[in-house]
Amino acid sequence: MERRLVFTTATEIVRIPSETVVYVSADGNYSVITMADGESFVLTMQLGHVERRIAELLDSDDNRFIRIGKSLIVNSDFIAFINPQRQKMVLSDCRTFRRELTASKEALRALKELLDKEA
Repeated sequence: MERRLVFTTATEIVRIPSETVVYVSADGNYSVITMADGESFVLTMQLGHVERRIAELLDSDDNRFIRIGKSLIVNSDFIAFINPQRQKMVLSDCRTFRRELTASKEALRALKELLDKEA
């Protein structure tokens, strides 16, 4: 059975399959979860809290969610392209969706090195 990420606030609950989350971005004190189907959910919690919640809900050997800099968590299953020099990353399932994101050169360089080690 697929693992669900569950985020609860005073006014809402979001329950989503972890493998459908493409990335989570910070927007001030809010976090925006972007899904593979294009939907997004705005949570009234900071990115650090979302990061801790993901770690609590997933197995300790499930390290597909990677924090990149201060404002982004990505699902490494969707990383299709990284170019640190151009500060560009493409997240895609190579079939139905493609999202282009930017991040610092240092953060993308570190991410590229991490993925090189796993290959």
